[in-house]
Amino acid sequence: MTVPFLDLTRETQRLRSELDAAIARVLSSGRFILTQEVEAFEEELAAYCGARFAVGVASGTDAITIALAAAGVGPGDEVITAPNTCIPTIVGVERAGAIPVLADVDPATYTLDPEQVERRLTRRTRAILPVHLYGQPADLTALAALAERADVLLVEDCAQAHGARWNGRRAGSFGVAAAFSFYPTKNLGAVGDGGAVVTSDEKVAERARLLRNYGERTRFEHVLHGLNSRLDALQAAVLRAKLPHLDDANRRRRELAASYGELLAASDLVTPAVAPSAEHVFHLYVVQAERRDAFRASLEAAGVGTAVQYPTPVHRQPAYTALDAPGGFPVAETLTERVVSLPLSADHSDAEIGEAVAAAQSASR
Repeated sequence: MTVPFLDLTRETQRLRSELDAAIARVLSSGRFILTQEVEAFEEELAAYCGARFAVGVASGTDAITIALAAAGVGPGDEVITAPNTCIPTIVGVERAGAIPVLADVDPATYTLDPEQVERRLTRRTRAILPVHLYGQPADLTALAALAERADVLLVEDCAQAHGARWNGRRAGSFGVAAAFSFYPTKNLGAVGDGGAVVTSDEKVAERARLLRNYGERTRFEHVLHGLNSRLDALQAAVLRAKLPHLDDANRRRRELAASYGELLAASDLVTPAVAPSAEHVFHLYVVQAERRDAFRASLEAAGVGTAVQYPTPVHRQPAYTALDAPGGFPVAETLTERVVSLPLSADHSDAEIGEAVAAAQSASR
């Protein structure tokens, strides 16, 4: 049996009738940018997250930029985030005019370590940007408390955490704002790029709406230096069709993750640790392998797809070596040398996960 790492056609087929109806609705309307379709999705997403407002934008990267800028982060401000994230997190900070500052991560959860964040605070720190990596929220209790003590903003990167919870509360509802991505591979994915800023602060929401549309308050009246970053109606309609299925899909991901954890417990692999306060949504199922290249080659030979998110920490990317610090970020550096993502989606079968487990057990001996 061949086990694909991810096959997006499966979700499309499962939801095909609803997606076709949503797309047809938009095509029939003849209205495609910032329409009632987008407004309806924004209301539904905000309610789902337990927030007051959502503002649809063109991508997850733009969502980070606009969330930070709308909250008041700007040139010269420092934003603390993780070294083992995808580069768009850093790009979003830079496009807001701010300076990324890295702090090491927790070795169990792979998310920002609050103690390491505290060590990186300076008088220029304006925000903490935790990345809810692989679908697990960072320690939002400790980070929110630290942000309050230090009088800095908490802005969440929820690009991989659609539907995740911390102490029963949805990720995206803790900070002054949160950034979501709807890249097609996400737990809630569009059929192209898309993103959203989620907030309960009315002023942040209003500023985000201005920033996404050239700073335009009324037609041809521009009150801010803004961007062209608008979620289109087609993507909003697709996301509206998928959102009601998100919790069921996340439950399926947790079921398969539990199977992996149980069946791989006796292997040499390090399986994901879930924080007691977290409800993980397993955007990715990530293990650590001692000899990663050989491990992946063995699985590939067995017909099982794998991926690595992410093989190089931010500060070791050629464009970002200036973000390194004395002593480096040893936890993140070790993780990026060892992590491997195994196949997991709401549309993988039990048999496929069983096949992946057997291949992983054989490869890790």
